[in-house]
Amino acid sequence: MPRQVYEYESPDRFVAGTTGQPGSRTFFLQARTGNRLTTVQLEKQQVSVLAERVDELLDEVLRRSSGSPAVPALAPTRTDDTAPLDTPIEEEFRVGTMSLAWDGELERVVIECFEAGENLAEDEDELPDNDEDAEGAVLRVSLAGAAARAFAKRALAVVGAGRPPCPFCTFPLDPEGHICPRANGYRR
Repeated sequence: MPRQVYEYESPDRFVAGTTGQPGSRTFFLQARTGNRLTTVQLEKQQVSVLAERVDELLDEVLRRSSGSPAVPALAPTRTDDTAPLDTPIEEEFRVGTMSLAWDGELERVVIECFEAGENLAEDEDELPDNDEDAEGAVLRVSLAGAAARAFAKRALAVVGAGRPPCPFCTFPLDPEGHICPRANGYRR
């Protein structure tokens, strides 16, 4: 069976979001064009790294091009998206690996999220979408510079909205405190 590819060229909306309370949140990426909606689940750390790398990629493109591509230095305020995830939240798959690239011809950021699984090929970016050996699904999203900046800004805000870090060990603090390894196991 060929690989299932969920492809979005300039989606109406591409965001990171969560469900649940801080400390037990589930993280999602969601792409929507019209009535077509794709939701994938991933880890908090994956959201954080993806957002940081998108910003770094755009900064590098801006630096190398001397500002000629349509890449803003900051996310335009008109692109702020603070709305909750679209419902129903039904994940298509859980993300294992991701790839990030700049398409110079189209001047777009391309994000690919590959389904987690033990039977997937080791070097997934070399597999074409219709390869008979390709397994799992992939979400491929192509974003203009402003949309990519807006995605990164929101994703970092979503990650930062969780539990505050312990000032000693930087692990998340629960409302009732936590056993801090830097305090020899005492509760902070």
